[in-house]
Amino acid sequence: MDSHEIISTSANGTYCFGKILGALLQPGDLLAFTGDLGAGKTCCIQGIAEGLGVTEHGIVTSPTFTLIQEYQGRLPIYHFDVYRLTDENDLYDLGYEEYFYGDGVTVIEWAERIPSFLTEARLDIHLHIEPDSTRRIQLQARGDRHYHDLLKSIEQSA
Repeated sequence: MDSHEIISTSANGTYCFGKILGALLQPGDLLAFTGDLGAGKTCCIQGIAEGLGVTEHGIVTSPTFTLIQEYQGRLPIYHFDVYRLTDENDLYDLGYEEYFYGDGVTVIEWAERIPSFLTEARLDIHLHIEPDSTRRIQLQARGDRHYHDLLKSIEQSA
């Protein structure tokens, strides 16, 4: 398992990291976000959306109450927020397979709440708030060689 760590000193830094990552993503990619409330998950996903060509600023918000939001860029983006999901099996009602195994990019906030649904091949992204308010962004490639190559590309870009 390959891993990489980035320190972000601002919300803009977290956003810019997301933008770099978004430019590198391919159809079928799944990103599993974890971290404390306010750690920057949505901010990072906003950057990913810009990196994927979503041009309407402010359109990307956390779908806390709707559970999923779709955006169109160079690839479709399926943005899940499962924070309020009371039973992970409710994902069946959303038709999660269409998204998780589709041709777009799936990003999931609070992914630790649906462990049995996460694909084996994915990029885990954990955001941690440090005592000095910086953000430690930990990336872990799982499964497919593509995610390991993605980490190498991130290391070269950062």
